[in-house]
Amino acid sequence: MKDLMGKAVWDYFRNENPEDLQTETSISELDELPVAYLFRDFEEMNDIEQKALELAQGKVLDIGAGAGSHALYLQNERNLDVLALDISPKSTEVCKLRGIKKAVCENMLDFSGETFDTVMLLMNGTGIFESLEKIDIYLQKLYTLINDNGQILIDSTDILYMFDRDEDGGVYIPAGGYYGELDYVVHYKGESEDPVKWLYLDFTTLKNAAENNGFKVEKIMQDEDSYLAKLTKK
Repeated sequence: MKDLMGKAVWDYFRNENPEDLQTETSISELDELPVAYLFRDFEEMNDIEQKALELAQGKVLDIGAGAGSHALYLQNERNLDVLALDISPKSTEVCKLRGIKKAVCENMLDFSGETFDTVMLLMNGTGIFESLEKIDIYLQKLYTLINDNGQILIDSTDILYMFDRDEDGGVYIPAGGYYGELDYVVHYKGESEDPVKWLYLDFTTLKNAAENNGFKVEKIMQDEDSYLAKLTKK
């Protein structure tokens, strides 16, 4: 991993000639991602993010913390005990420099030793699951990370709307797998990461998989094609 996302976060924070990131997927064209967006404050976050941050309680694990905006809000405005977790070394360093007291650079599957009252995976948090084939591995890991009365707050988007429809409303979906399994590529300053697997999940698929792994599932809110779900132990 070249850690291009982390490089962009680092350049922006240090004001070292930052440029916008570019992202693309196996079903979408190149798209600009302003690095400033990763540093937004609570008022600039979408309704799903704001709702998740309002529901967070107790000891919190923020998985995929990025530049740390969610963790920083919970630590400084909600006075919660927060650990920011990300696989990006540069992003983790920026989290610390921004004042997050606890930030760890590690894959969530390798992280252990603590349990939490709230685990958050936001900004299409199901993406980290990679594929339907691996979803059980990630859900079982998440189960070990929450206390008996803990909660997982996770969001995603049903991307069915991105596929063409026929005159009768039927959707043309490529054969060979679940339509939410995508290859995701990040570009920054002329460099490109290797494609990573990213999983967008419709709510029913998430609910079925989570229930099969010992969770109760509640849809907290829906915002167009995106939603926020809460998972708790049965």
